[in-house]
Amino acid sequence: MTETKNAGSHLEEEGEIAADYLEGLLDIADLDGDIDMDVENDRAAVSIAGGNLSVLVGKEGEVLDALQELTRLAVHAVTGERSRLMLDIDGFRAQRRSELVVTAGRAAEEVKASGVAFSMEPMNPFERKVVHDAIAALTTMGLKTESEGEEPNRHVVILPA
Repeated sequence: MTETKNAGSHLEEEGEIAADYLEGLLDIADLDGDIDMDVENDRAAVSIAGGNLSVLVGKEGEVLDALQELTRLAVHAVTGERSRLMLDIDGFRAQRRSELVVTAGRAAEEVKASGVAFSMEPMNPFERKVVHDAIAALTTMGLKTESEGEEPNRHVVILPA
């Protein structure tokens, strides 16, 4: 078995542990949802869809963030290793990712045109990573990004190179 195969099977195991944990939570909360597991960008990804799950997303994804951390802790309790698992509920993160890529693109155009740095709104680590990656993908614009500030006000600044 190769190292890549081992990493993939380890991530699949994380996904299975997370799915079992989340299934238990759904049962306790008497909520219906279909759980899907995948491996994306070298991390386990679990998504829950269906039913009325907005209560599990919360305002601006706050409940989703907390559930993700609890799920990572549940995985850690079984594997003994830190998990980078990503949890999405009702496509909230997927939609937020799309919105952030568009917003980052607009901000990048503004920075490129003006030559002046642009500070994004405060974001959680997932959102900041999306913005960093979106700007990095715009290699022809010659921009860079930095995270500044302390939680919960940590934000991304887009800078001319």
